[in-house]
Amino acid sequence: MEKDEARNALEEVLAYHGGDALAAVQTLLEDCRHLRHELVLAEGAMSTGMTRGWRPSLERKDHA
Repeated sequence: MEKDEARNALEEVLAYHGGDALAAVQTLLEDCRHLRHELVLAEGAMSTGMTRGWRPSLERKDHA
């Protein structure tokens, strides 16, 4: 994501939460937990043949 895109996304999230940074972070963390749970369910439901050996990962490859 480009720097300007990231800044715009951040501004949108903060605006949605009325400028409340804590509420914005809490919502983003809840979304992250929900999506991780959905990924675990999807991994359990799909076969390796369907995905040609690909398996989802809970961690981003660019995460330091």
